[in-house]
Amino acid sequence: MTTPLLDTIHSPADLRMLDRAQLPQLARELREFLVESVSKTGGHFASNLGSIELTVALHYVFNTPDDRLVWDVGHQTYPHKILTGRKGRMGTMRQKGGLAGFPKREESEYDTFGVGHSSTSIGAALGMAVAAKAQGIRRHAVAIIGDGAMTAGQAFEALNNAGAMDTDLLVVLNDNDMSISPNVGALNNYLAKILSGRFYSAVKTGSNKVLGIVPPMREIASKMEEHVKGLFTPGTLFEEFGFNYIGPIDGHDLDALVTTLSNIRTLKGPQFLHVVTKKGQGYKLAENDPVAYHGVSKFDPANGLAGGKGGKPSYTQIFSDWLCDMAREDRRLVGITPAMREGSGLVRFEKEHPDRYFDVGIAEQHAVTFAAGLACDGMKPVVAIYSTFLQRGYDQLIHDVAIQKLPVLFAIDRAGLVGADGPTHAGAFDLSYLRCIPNMVVMAPSDENECRQMLYTAFKIDGPTAVRYPRGSGPGVVPEQAMTALPLGRGLVRREGSKVAILAFGSMVAPALVAGAELDATVVDMRFVKPLDEELVARLAQSHELIVTVEENVVMGGAGSACLEALSARGIAVRTLLLGLPDENVEHGDPAGMLSDCGLDAPGILARIRARLAS
Repeated sequence: MTTPLLDTIHSPADLRMLDRAQLPQLARELREFLVESVSKTGGHFASNLGSIELTVALHYVFNTPDDRLVWDVGHQTYPHKILTGRKGRMGTMRQKGGLAGFPKREESEYDTFGVGHSSTSIGAALGMAVAAKAQGIRRHAVAIIGDGAMTAGQAFEALNNAGAMDTDLLVVLNDNDMSISPNVGALNNYLAKILSGRFYSAVKTGSNKVLGIVPPMREIASKMEEHVKGLFTPGTLFEEFGFNYIGPIDGHDLDALVTTLSNIRTLKGPQFLHVVTKKGQGYKLAENDPVAYHGVSKFDPANGLAGGKGGKPSYTQIFSDWLCDMAREDRRLVGITPAMREGSGLVRFEKEHPDRYFDVGIAEQHAVTFAAGLACDGMKPVVAIYSTFLQRGYDQLIHDVAIQKLPVLFAIDRAGLVGADGPTHAGAFDLSYLRCIPNMVVMAPSDENECRQMLYTAFKIDGPTAVRYPRGSGPGVVPEQAMTALPLGRGLVRREGSKVAILAFGSMVAPALVAGAELDATVVDMRFVKPLDEELVARLAQSHELIVTVEENVVMGGAGSACLEALSARGIAVRTLLLGLPDENVEHGDPAGMLSDCGLDAPGILARIRARLAS
């Protein structure tokens, strides 16, 4: 692979030195480099292939980093990283000490806003635009947001705020959920150039001034303009928000992009540019299956992704199988996901029960309240959601579900550390933020069968419940087909020992058993974080010299804290050691290595217990 032009680009300043006619070659080389790079490291793929021309055009037209580019989510920012001086480090993508998979302020001055969750770009860019105006600084603020992220309420809240402000802001909608035929594309590109051009803007402004003295004529002209634009553009909604809508425009046509962005750069007030791109552009396998190629592991560019994974089923698969089995038994069951069908394991459920499957878009708050409404009128909703995304629906979880004691089951995936996605996607806080809510039942399975039985247990409870499980596979226990409810709030002693009692929660049971065998310690699979098995905790505290709690959650306010509170309430004093995630953001890396760094693998647990005993 040779990339002679790309090799000369060490910053956007170098890019802006190119002749405009050289940009298509740069985009081709950038695409080739991206395919080669991601095939070796894994990472987000299809969306990055689709944003190459847009990224080139943005950095070519705007004076970055002085002008602010604010990317939404970050799935499409690999080309941005390559063009902003990080090409040589792309081989470290999502590895310990390497580049983050998302924009990160500490990583580069060109990463103006750290992201990972969706729909924040418009609000952040608006804040930057207002800050610049308040300080008398002339700079541009540009938010780049995908059509998926536009489904979230936060995006529309920001649009509503921005459209009513006298602020220069450009919102670029990167719409990759549709394609444009050549004829329509050419027409829309032409219209975008016209609607963003100085002539149109000057005529519009001048007409308003002239017709202002004759109000009826001004009103008629305004209505005619809206009618004409409405014939060709789908921008009525954004115009109503107070934005000047431009587009749609072919996001792979560099000439149209550069011309339109250059025109927009001269306009005042809120601008909205609708750009249509194709996920996987330039790599046929990703174009044909953008879902499979959204996030990839290492692969051979010539042959694409490998076939079936084989091996142990993941916890997500365990949930998927249970959900379909339970749906056959109970017609009241409905499955809800906030745009995470594949990741949360609802693909099979959608096929088997399409009338009971609901993807509400990237709208976690709505997902929770929607579930509450279903539960009010006799349904049994199951909300499949990542731990880190449930944080966004926390108010609804408290007010709409828990206070009303509604039977909503939260199947919480990606609990604990998540590896390469890093701290923005880590489920580090759910035990802390769930157990403090009245009426909640919170469970953490230690293996695949326990996960299946806990989901069944939670579904049978007439109130709010949560089952949280980690990313990837468990220890390899084959789930029992028969579903049996577990006794509520009861732990299970897995190993009898002396002196030390290790109270382990969820994924930490397996390494705790290994450490316990070395120490001849008692090891308990606590199962329930709430209600906690307080009788068992008290009994072990009275018969052992040291109580150790282990959880893949932050220590503060977590399951270990619950154990201390239970002992304090009973007036029991005993030596304790609380092990869990530290009070810091655990950066991306290999999952096993991350747990080791946190002292949450078997050697780490063993070492810390021995150190406490020695002290």
